Amino acid sequence: MAGRYEPIESPDETTVFPYHDLTPPTVATVARARRRVRQHLPQTPLVRSEPLSEALDADVLLKREDTLPTGAFKVRGGVNLVASLDEEFRDAGLLAASTGNHGQSIAWAGREFGVPVTIGVPEDANAGKVAALEQLGAEVLQYGADYDEARERVEELAVEREARYVHSGNEPALIAGVGTAGLEIVDERPDVDRIFCPVGGGTSAAGYCLTLGELTDAAVVGVQAEGAPAMYRAWNEGTLAALDSVDTIAEGIATRVPFALTTEILRDGLADFRLVSEEAIEDAVARLFATDRIVTEGACATAVAGALQAGSDLRGETVVIPISGRNVDREKFDRLLAESDY
Repeated sequence: MAGRYEPIESPDETTVFPYHDLTPPTVATVARARRRVRQHLPQTPLVRSEPLSEALDADVLLKREDTLPTGAFKVRGGVNLVASLDEEFRDAGLLAASTGNHGQSIAWAGREFGVPVTIGVPEDANAGKVAALEQLGAEVLQYGADYDEARERVEELAVEREARYVHSGNEPALIAGVGTAGLEIVDERPDVDRIFCPVGGGTSAAGYCLTLGELTDAAVVGVQAEGAPAMYRAWNEGTLAALDSVDTIAEGIATRVPFALTTEILRDGLADFRLVSEEAIEDAVARLFATDRIVTEGACATAVAGALQAGSDLRGETVVIPISGRNVDREKFDRLLAESDY
């Protein structure tokens, strides 16, 4: 089986292996994933934000993915992938690269199903997220200046150890798993007009494209930081070329490399894609805490910033904003609150 663990030609600038299937999932795939996910995770609340509804003159609903066990949406994908893992991969374990939430999702699912997990993170990774990974039983490897350098090292380890590498985006099972949030919204509020999704690697937005975008008339809008626009450029220009560098406080979406599978889904499914400034992201983190008492990461706050950027265009609409993650660094969070006008 050694050939299964040698890299093959990749459509983007990341490494893929023979076990990576780059076929986009379907609504039916997401429905099957939901049957797995609901055995391990609760349905998350969809609640109205009175302050944002008033500010935008719209019915603004927050999908509280921060209430999941790891504090972020990605655990849905981890559960679906590990639950459906081929038996051959279970003994050698799983490897992944992450700035935090992807790693926690795989670590949590690995613990749930008894599969060993190693997570590579940048050397300056969020200390709270590193501690959380270790609490979940994962081996943590700190390497490199950013996510992509950590990812490249983990890809090398996957070959050396002949272990299953869990790609951050080119994994249909991850996308189908996170897409289960979209099916929950469809069941509860099929009248949604628009949903704003933070985009890093694009799995969350892809999941909403495959569900809300396919099953309702909702427009799915991607939002990314101006300082890390890899997926925006891929969507807008049709290129999978990597950026030389990124610069954003939102470490959860700070990737230089766009992913082929999620790009394909987003190019078909997004109605719009917006970029937001660092100032807007910082303001959104502080605003959501001040008005709704919700703790959010910078990555999550991009969606709030995108909705606020749209402003009067949303008047009278039913708008969903996923609260995709709460795992913000304490020092960073305190600084943003101290510097805000709220």
